[in-house]
Amino acid sequence: MLGRLIKFILIVVVLGAIGIAGYALIGDLSPPAVENSQPVILTDD
Repeated sequence: MLGRLIKFILIVVVLGAIGIAGYALIGDLSPPAVENSQPVILTDD
């Protein structure tokens, strides 16, 4: 009984790790590109 439980937990952990790795590789995890512009004031000292 305990062996089956350990085997089940191990299978769930392995499938979860494969799922997370697959989502990281296939899913779009990059942030959207945003153009930032800020005016700069230059002074002659």
